[in-house]
This record gives sequence, structure tokens and C-alpha cells, in this order.
Amino acid sequence: MHRHHVLPISTVLLVAANLLIPVAIVLFAIGFFPYKPFLPGLAEYQTLEYGPPPKAPFDRLIFMVIDALRSDFVYTDGSGFEFTQGLISDGAAIPFTAHATSPTITMPRIKAITTGSTPSFLDAILNFDEADTSSTLAAQDTWLAQMKAKKTGKLVMYGDDTWLKLFPGVFDRADGTSSFFVSDFTEVDNNVTRHIPDELHNDDWNTMVLHYLGLDHIGHKTGPRGPNMIPKQREMDDIIRMIYEAMDTQPHLQSTLLVFCGDHGMNDAGNHGASSPGETSPALVFVSPKLRAVSKPVKVPADWVEDFQYYNVVEQSDLAPTLAALLGFPIPKNSLGSFMLDLLPFWPEKRDRFQILMRNAKQIFDIVAATYSGSSTGKQYSPDCARPGSLAEELVCEWQNINEAAGKISLDDLDDDWITNTSNWLSKAQALMSSMASNYDMSMLAYGGSVAAVASIAAIYALTTLTPGGASSLVPFVLITLLYGIMMFASSYVEEEQHFWYWATSAWLFYLAIKSVPGGTLHSLMMGSIALGAMRLIRGWNQTGQKFAGEPDIVTSFLASNPSLLWCLVVVAYGIVSVELFDDLGDIPTAILGSLVAGLTTSALSFKLAFTNEDAPELVVGLAKTLVNIFDGPSLVNRARAVFLGLGLTSIYPLYSLVVLRTESSKMNAMRTLHHLYTMFALTQSRVTNVPLFLLFQVIYLYLSRLNLTVVEITISSLLLQFSSFFSMGGSNAISGVDLSNAYNGVSGFNIFAVGVLTFVSNWAIPVWWTSASNMLLLQSRQSTEQGSGSAYRQHTALLTTFVAVTLVFVMTACTALRTHLFIWTVFSPKYLYSMAWSLGQHLIINVAFGGLLYWLGSI
Repeated sequence: MHRHHVLPISTVLLVAANLLIPVAIVLFAIGFFPYKPFLPGLAEYQTLEYGPPPKAPFDRLIFMVIDALRSDFVYTDGSGFEFTQGLISDGAAIPFTAHATSPTITMPRIKAITTGSTPSFLDAILNFDEADTSSTLAAQDTWLAQMKAKKTGKLVMYGDDTWLKLFPGVFDRADGTSSFFVSDFTEVDNNVTRHIPDELHNDDWNTMVLHYLGLDHIGHKTGPRGPNMIPKQREMDDIIRMIYEAMDTQPHLQSTLLVFCGDHGMNDAGNHGASSPGETSPALVFVSPKLRAVSKPVKVPADWVEDFQYYNVVEQSDLAPTLAALLGFPIPKNSLGSFMLDLLPFWPEKRDRFQILMRNAKQIFDIVAATYSGSSTGKQYSPDCARPGSLAEELVCEWQNINEAAGKISLDDLDDDWITNTSNWLSKAQALMSSMASNYDMSMLAYGGSVAAVASIAAIYALTTLTPGGASSLVPFVLITLLYGIMMFASSYVEEEQHFWYWATSAWLFYLAIKSVPGGTLHSLMMGSIALGAMRLIRGWNQTGQKFAGEPDIVTSFLASNPSLLWCLVVVAYGIVSVELFDDLGDIPTAILGSLVAGLTTSALSFKLAFTNEDAPELVVGLAKTLVNIFDGPSLVNRARAVFLGLGLTSIYPLYSLVVLRTESSKMNAMRTLHHLYTMFALTQSRVTNVPLFLLFQVIYLYLSRLNLTVVEITISSLLLQFSSFFSMGGSNAISGVDLSNAYNGVSGFNIFAVGVLTFVSNWAIPVWWTSASNMLLLQSRQSTEQGSGSAYRQHTALLTTFVAVTLVFVMTACTALRTHLFIWTVFSPKYLYSMAWSLGQHLIINVAFGGLLYWLGSI
């Protein structure tokens, strides 16, 4: 009787824990990622005793963003920007490195560039939703809004449609392109360039925005040193030449300023989103024949430097006040930018220089005062300057000194010291206010953490009730959970998390091998050794993390240079899956079965060949190239749809066997069939260089299936291998680790559900595979131990839920305790986003829902 009362309680608590996990995640996220408040409306020139604002030297702006344009792409020897380097050498262009704060992805970077403010980290999430309109800047003050308010011409935009989402209704003419079709290097840019000649002849606009995506796509595909990188740089350089020559020859463009820049850079692997020097150091160049009168000589090309900091380094937010002065409009209200002093010589009169810096300083001082005192003018904020109690009070005191110094000197005799002091003050104010990127809601953080703690307690109670082996069997699980949780408090361990899982998995496989020795055979010992060897290869397959990103690994140093070997392994992987399918579907007539399996395998392999030919053509050589030519014809979208349709049709028979036939042999065959069909799907959604990983993990699975594992051991194995496989595919805790290359397989346009599912599966392909594999191990264990149909699954789920809930508490505690840490936005915040994906996606949807469905189908 006692057992009957305990089981329902444990099950209820387990369900409650899983329901509380998303509640905790949402509550904590609301407190951790709030939208920053902003001042609405457009700024207007303040009336100062020093007179009206200085005259602007330019009346038109061409703002050209070359996505992921790292500084060295433009400035160093061997660059494809030869014409641009000539302009810099001639003085017609002034180069900068514009520091981009994390997250280094497009939407928040455009916000920083146009508003001069520090975007919310929540924009990193919204950046991946092409249908999002909640992040619009329609109500915010930007230099685009100011240029429109001048009413001196239309605004036009061609390129990344992120601009159209951020600025709805702002542009009078526009043609947007999707930023997530990362396999497209050419059309995505040609669609921008084709508009330029006509627009250069038009004289009805005052602002033209161009945003090129091809270089970023090349980086994602082949890295910064890929074969397509220099040709793309030359293409962009030719566009700059076209624009410059029009500015130099056409009368209506004589007072046009061209600014081209990167929204962010890229790391050595070609990705971005984190805070490595390459990702945070895009180029920024001002171009105009007028600049010859004010520019200073610089070395061209620049000597290579490891931190990518070439020429003068400015903040991206500095563009807002600088463009305001150059084009003659008020500085946007929320700007934290500082005017770039290199362009101050445009105004030879010291009175004008004073005005530019004073207006910039007063605008930022009002933000400082409003933030710390609640006063929009700063009049109520008068700290004790003999003993300032904070950085903010220090700033106010320094501002008072600057004001006093300005009042004591004649504007015509303005000295360089005042300019230097004011510029330094602007930089300090900028740094202080930018560090306040998020106003944490501490109560929501506490609620989120508390709910996660309750979920942990409920899961732990359910686990102890459902585990018949006692506490001793849980020692390895407890050790893994606690060590992983403690690791969340160290930024270096978070960045290099993969090593924890690699070593923990290797140690676990070694433990299982030692445990099996007393009753084992020579064959089992050999299998254990082979499994450990496979794990060693897995560890070196893809370099990931931050410290060693871009360093040599098996893919870059071995497979990439031996594409024939790569395709042999790929064919073996597909061949094994097709043979397994043929064996599992043996009840179907041979003629039909052969046609079905051969057709499915051929369509899947032909898609992989065609996709790789577009994605990484350097890998398609020899026989692979011949096969691509033979299979040439259908589009990639149609090829992918054919594969998905074939997988769907083939899955009908095993589902029929599970629901209708329901014999033990038919059920196991059906479960294996579904597993191998998912394997085919996962191969389709994986990069071709990761396909051989499935062979290595299959070796480990075969080894585990030959051991008489308990449910606890199966779950620990599944947990370790899910995380290890994620990192082995190139995953990391950085936003730059998200692989979008297979996000649009079979999709002709943006669909948030389809793209979301495909993106998740392409990044978690093997972890999901391990969910299916673990389900087969559980069904095998259930048959051998004759456990109840649900007890094994409940115990398995209790272990996984306990790990997720407890580690979520550790992550939340680390993010709360370290919220003022230097790396909060570059390390810990991305880690929380990944914890969300692991908890909601991999745990709840895949392990609990999908895994539970598979287990139910296999046990009914």
C-alpha cells in the first residue's frame, strides 16, 4: 500500500518541477534582460549664449555597412581594398577602428550606430527573429530621424532588411534582403549594387543606406581566410570607387559624405557575437574629397597587430554626435557618443570647435544628471566635490571645472587643453553610462531563482523516491551536477565548458570499461578501448570555445585538405544508415523496400553534395564534383523538401507497426527504424564535415548497448554524450557559435517555426540523436530487468530534470552574483541564453516530450 501512495506523489512532483522550469526561466529573464528606458521625441538645438550651431560641411550622407568588415580586411597588406587604401594615403579618407560592444551581432550594432546608445542584450535574441517588430526604433531619436526631419531630401535604403524592421516607414525607397540566407555570397549583394548607379544620378535624397551581407556570409562559411574573401573585398572596394568617383565628378554630390564601416568583425572561425578582439574591431572610414584639407598622414597599409586596433580607436556610438556636426542636426537624445576629434579641423574657428564639444558635453551631462538625480537638467545634482562619493559625482565635479574654465577664457583664444579635457570627460561619461547597460529587476531575479530552487527540491525528492538502487548509485551523477554548477562562477570555465564534458565523458567511459572487466570478455574490453579512442577523436574534431577558436583541428587540418577521404566517410555514414533501414524494414516486399531506401538515400546524399557545392565548394572535388554535375537540376529547397518528404513517408510503416501490430519484435524494429530515419534527418541538417561524427558516436552507442547498464548509468551516459556531442559539432557558449547554415533547408522564405526548428536541430543534431539512442537503451534495459512500463522512463526523466533544475539555480545565482562583472554581457549572459535553450529545447521538448513519446511508442 505504501508504494502506491509514494509513486503518485513522486510523479506529481516530477511534473511540477518540469512545469516550474520554464516559469523560472521567464521570470529570471524578465529581470535580467529588461528593455532600457529611452527619452522619446527628437532632439532640438539648445539655445546657448555662444550663438547658433556651426555650419555643417556636408548636406548628403551615403552610409555603407559591409557586414562583418573586420579592421584588418581594409587596412593591412594583402587587403582587397586597394582603392580605399589609396584614398587613405591620399588624404581623401580618414580611417578608424570602431569598437563594437558585445553582443556583436547586427541588430544591436545598428541600434548603437544610429542612436549612439548602448542596446539591450535582449536584442541579441530578437536578432534571430526575422518577423520581430517589437524592437523598432520608430519612436527613438536617431540620425536617420534627424535627417528625415531636415526635409532636405528622401531617405533610401538597399540591403539587409534589419533596417526596415528597425525603421518602419522611415525610408522613401527601399529594397531589403534577408540576412540569414548565409549560403548566398553574390545575389544578396548584387541586389544592393544594382540600385546604386541610378541613385547616384538622382538628386532627391539626402541619405542613402547600403548594407552588404556577402562578406559576412563568406566568413560564416569559410572563415576570414577563405578563398572567396579577397574577391569579395575587391568587389566592395569597386563599389566604393564607383561612389567616390561620382562624388568627385557630379555637382549635386559635391557635399556628400561617404561613411563605410562594419557593424561588427569576426573571429578566426568566421563567426561573431562574442567579445574577442576580431569580433569587436570593425573598420570605420570617412570618405570625401573635402577630407584632404583636414586629414593627417597615416601609414598605408598598416602593420598587422594582434588586437586589430588600427589607427585611432573610437566607439561605434561616436558616430551619432560626429554625423550630427558634419551634417548639421542636433545630437540624438539618447546618444552616449563623443565627437571624433580627428574631424574637428573641419571648423577652423575655435568658437565653432568649442560649440561642437560643448553641445556634445551638455547633451551627455543631461543624461548623467537625469540618471543619477532624477533631474533632466542636473541642477539638483550638486555633490561634494572635495570628496566625490562615486564615479558619477566625479563626473559632475569635472564638468563644473570644464564649465568654469570655459567661462574664464575667450572663445577666440580657446586652448588645446580645454579641448583635451572635454574630450576626456566625454569618454569617461560614455564609459560610465555604457556600463549601465541594464537596470536589473532584482525582485524578478529573486523570483526566478526561487522558483528554480523549488523545482530543484521537487525533482530531487522525486529522484530519491524513484531510484531503487539507493544513494550510492547516484554518486557519479551528484558529482557531475555539483562540479558543473560550481564551474558557472568562473568566466574562463564557462568559455571553455567543452573540456569539462570531454574529460567527464572520457572518465565515465573508462569507469564503465573497468566496471565490466570482472565478467567481461576480450571482445568487450576491445570495444571499451575502441569507444575511448572514438571519444579522443571526437574531442579533437572541432576547436570551439574562445581561447582556441580557429586553431587547427581534425576538420581544418585533415579533412579539409583531404576532401576525398571526407566524402568516403560521408558515403559510409549514409551507407550504414541505409543498410540499417533495409534490415529494419524487412517486412516490406524487397522490390518496394529497395526502391524506397535507395531513393531516400540517393536524394539525401545528392542534397548533401549540392548543398556543400554551394556552401563549401573547395570540398567538392574529383568524383564528388562529377556526381554534383550528374545530379544537377533541382534547387536546394526542392532537394531538401524531397528528403523530408521521403523521411515522412518512410516513417508511416514503423508508426503503423507500433500502433497496430504491437508485437515485441515489430516494436523494436519500428523503434530502430525511427531512430535511423532521424539519423538521416540529422545528417541532412549537419555540416558535411560533421557527418563522420555520427560514425564515432555510433561506435560508442554500440559499446553501451552491449553493457548491462542500469537506468542511472544510461541516463548519465546520455547526459554526458548530449553535451559532449554538442561541443564536438563546434557549439559553444557564445552567440557566435549558432550555426545558421542549415536553417533554411527546404524553406523558401522566413517562417519562424520552420526556421526555428531547423536551426535547433542543426545545432543540436547529435544531442537529439542521443535522446533517441538513450530511449532504445532504456527499452532494452526494461526488457532485461522486467521493470514496469513507466518506471524506467520516470527515473530517467527525474535524473535529467534534477540536473537541469539544479544547474539552472547555479547559473542564475552566478548571473545575479556577478551582474557587475566585467564579462557579464560577454560570457555570463550568453551562457544564460544557452541554458534557456538547453532547458526549454533539449530538456523539455526533446528529452521529456520527444523522448517520452518514443518510450511510450516502444512500450505500449
